[in-house]
Amino acid sequence: MTSVATDSRRRFIAGLGAASIGSFAHAAVEPNNSGAASSLAPAGQDISSQYLLPPGMIHLNTASLGATPRVVLDRTLAAWRELESSPVLMAYGNAENTVLSAVERVRKRAAGFLGCEQDELLITRCTTDAMSTVAQGMRWNAGERVLTTDREHDGGSLCWAYIAQRHGVVVDQIAIALDEHESATIVRRFAAAITPATRVISVSHVISSTGLRMPIAEISALARERGILCVVDGAQAVGAIPVNVKALGCHAYATSGHKWLMAPKGTGLLYVSSEASAAIQPIQWQDGRRYGAESAGVGPQPLVIGLGAAIERMQGIGMTAVERHGLALRNRAYDQLTIIKKLRVISSPPGPSATAIVACVLPDDIDSMVLRDTLLAKHGIIVKMSEKRHFNGFRLSPHILNSEAHIDAALKALRAEVG
Repeated sequence: MTSVATDSRRRFIAGLGAASIGSFAHAAVEPNNSGAASSLAPAGQDISSQYLLPPGMIHLNTASLGATPRVVLDRTLAAWRELESSPVLMAYGNAENTVLSAVERVRKRAAGFLGCEQDELLITRCTTDAMSTVAQGMRWNAGERVLTTDREHDGGSLCWAYIAQRHGVVVDQIAIALDEHESATIVRRFAAAITPATRVISVSHVISSTGLRMPIAEISALARERGILCVVDGAQAVGAIPVNVKALGCHAYATSGHKWLMAPKGTGLLYVSSEASAAIQPIQWQDGRRYGAESAGVGPQPLVIGLGAAIERMQGIGMTAVERHGLALRNRAYDQLTIIKKLRVISSPPGPSATAIVACVLPDDIDSMVLRDTLLAKHGIIVKMSEKRHFNGFRLSPHILNSEAHIDAALKALRAEVG
């Protein structure tokens, strides 16, 4: 790929920015007249102007933070200007032209996007915020148990550690090996670990470290059979794959806007099914299930408007097309990563357990942090260094702003640096 200018790298590092698609993109999103995106653009189209990413950088880390498109950012800033034109009226007024009313319309759109009712959806700051809301919105007795896995992200597990510390709840974990991909085996392991005191099963829809798609519908069915609540961390799913919470059968589902939805940072969603409303009672709903209730206070309304624009954009593209594109790119990477001798690919092979995330373990003599920094400094490629508690390795997570050429550039760089 074209070398990245030193000053561009310095600006990136100083600003903690994201990567650019440069001249390689063919998976562009073409805005339609409404400002939403209608399709994946044809090969060869340059979409760099649709993002604020510095030229020459390749962003393959959407699973950490997505790059917000200009059309979404513009709508966010426009909402902010509307809010400040008359702060009290726009933030509190119920008329159709207020920012608060627009936020409620976002909540309705988001509910439709996830397949639930508007009154079952709470707008939050992120997945972690949503998971904590679930944990703190339940009544607990000492000795009750939460069943989860040893592969959960901190954002989906620390809420249970907090409840354990405060209320004497016990957290049980089932083990999932790094290269385990068999759904039936995982479900059987959950079934075997349930005790009479198990009250909640908490599990990621997609494991963040490896991209494994978990059998949520089967786990939810198991939980229902045993009279247990199923709570899902959907941070790595919404915006990457189609998600219908009713079809999944879970009782609660938490997700964020800042990853695969590519929405403004500081936005998230929490679904609490109506049937679980007696067991899970978010304090934000104490004064009614509406945005800006007295029990919720004033939230970041312009960011929520941006979240709505991001969801509209994804709906315009179509989630089936988004998923297909992400899988095609990760499968291209998977095929070539498996033949680099020093790498051990631990993500699922192409098939029902695969997602757009592909992860590799490095040999002990190559430090993942050093590799990550080298890929950025020498090649202008942004990847995720895996958390050391999981493994010494890295993760690629391509999305709709990426192309086959981005994957090929990353593979070329990895072959040069890993050998």
